Amino acid sequence: MNFTRWSARFPGTQRRAAARTEHAAAQAKRGEGAVPAARGGRADPGAERSAPADDHPADPTVSGTGTGTGTGPGTGTGPGTGTTPAQRTGVLTAVPSLDELSAREVLGRLPALVALVHGPEHRVAYVNDAYTAGFGARTPGAPAREALPELGELGLLPLLDQVQRSGKPRTAKNRTAPGGGSSYTVTCTPVEFPKTGGTAPEAEAHHAGVLIHLADVTDHAEAVERLRASERRQREAAVTLQRSLLPQELEQPDDLRIAATYQPGGTEAAVGGDWYDVITLGAGRTALVIGDVMGRGVRAAAVMGQLRTAVRAYARLDLPPHEVLQLLDGLAAEIDASQIATCVYAVHDPNEGLLAYASAGHLPILVRDEHGTVRRAADPTGPPLGTGGWLHTSGTIALGPGSTAVLYTDGLVERRGEDIDEGVAALERALAGAQGTPTVICDRLMRALGVDADHDDDVAVMVLQQPARSGADAELFHNAALELLGGIEAAPRARAFAQGVLASWRFPVELCDLGVLAASELVANSLQHGTPPMRLRLRRTDRRLIIEVTDGDDHLPRRRRAEPADETGRGISIVATIASSWGSRRTPGGGKAVWCEFALPDR
Repeated sequence: MNFTRWSARFPGTQRRAAARTEHAAAQAKRGEGAVPAARGGRADPGAERSAPADDHPADPTVSGTGTGTGTGPGTGTGPGTGTTPAQRTGVLTAVPSLDELSAREVLGRLPALVALVHGPEHRVAYVNDAYTAGFGARTPGAPAREALPELGELGLLPLLDQVQRSGKPRTAKNRTAPGGGSSYTVTCTPVEFPKTGGTAPEAEAHHAGVLIHLADVTDHAEAVERLRASERRQREAAVTLQRSLLPQELEQPDDLRIAATYQPGGTEAAVGGDWYDVITLGAGRTALVIGDVMGRGVRAAAVMGQLRTAVRAYARLDLPPHEVLQLLDGLAAEIDASQIATCVYAVHDPNEGLLAYASAGHLPILVRDEHGTVRRAADPTGPPLGTGGWLHTSGTIALGPGSTAVLYTDGLVERRGEDIDEGVAALERALAGAQGTPTVICDRLMRALGVDADHDDDVAVMVLQQPARSGADAELFHNAALELLGGIEAAPRARAFAQGVLASWRFPVELCDLGVLAASELVANSLQHGTPPMRLRLRRTDRRLIIEVTDGDDHLPRRRRAEPADETGRGISIVATIASSWGSRRTPGGGKAVWCEFALPDR
């Protein structure tokens, strides 16, 4: 193959060369040139005689010299005339045209690796010096599969076939040689060049070839990989932080079965601020909370951790759900006014069979009853946390035996291009058909809603069930209540009631005596400091005995040290001493409840 001229012609090269020739001819016809002749000057008479004969038309930018003698405007010698220093000295610099450069000179000096192949087997026609330095010398005429094995290692042989068939250039980015070698961005361009030798008709025929250009992008690829590795480390740190802030093991109340799952967004998404928690409040009641801090990254996870810690502290006060959210709302504004967080806080009371809740901009709780009917928890729903100026209110939804409730974040139901109500409706349909334990239902809901490892948003789901017990298991759960009517005579009736109930539940004698003593002290405290209506409630589960007294006064008792001469003030101290735990809370309708618990011996 002859490389002294542009024998290898890229598509469109001939048309551009013809256009340049026609433009030069038009300039010559008008008497114009690339460098206009200076006025008052004359050309060197020897220049024309010494100009070599060539097939190309004369180009004043390539050959010839001139002198300028004028000093006024337009003479080509004064400042500001637009002439070059070479023109002012009387010598024109020769500018080579592209047609005078050979392909070997151009390709040979490129720092990139260049190879030219032709024919159906992609036989090697040429490799430049950079290619030889990178991969070694190559034998011309040999097929690329044998002579250029590095192209096969980079997976470029099918690309050569595609370029040759389509006649269109193709680019493959960041191809890395096996063994962790250099990385290249490869551009394959179709070329045509005539056959050499043979008869004239054969010489006019053209081979189809491919020009292979390999640009070394190893530094760029390594920089990109370092950036990706840094992003992965940051994401892993955020995920580790978030998982450490979530409960490592969910508390399991006596009357509920609970499971929860958290899945961060896909590997390309930064971690978010989804969270959940389960908090036992005492007397069989359980607080459940789930929330979502808008935004991503370590900051969102840190805000989430602060909110979760605050919720646990406020829950210990045993406040109604809307009061907990009211406190959280003020705290969220203090933590970061730019961060928006949604949250739903619910409290399950097994005595009432209700789930009391309050929502701050969060999605509705879904409850499926024992017959398979799914209901959404209705309003009230307030604005997200941190907005301020809003009084939250609480609502209730029934959660009886055999019921299942689901709390979730928007990552489970929100999809681009779809209304979020459609996602909630899809979750309702999935919950209606999901059976099994809470853990199984969590997995089924995630699969039904299309949440996988590549999901682009964080997802948190919590499932709680109120089991429908029967047989021997049901015998472990009992309730008994007594209305405390009258005056001080209610105390002996309460002691007799507690004695008979605890004996019927077949508790050990020691536990019966402790239970009766605790019931007597709580009733006496209520009779002295409380107001009607008053009630004594005894409840047993498979793990504990719960004694609770309610009355109409909202003043909460506290444990204090009684002086030796005091006749009162020892009741709560006695209860706190003999019971496993005790507490008090205000009731929704006004008044208070004071309770204590005794752990049952292992069966």
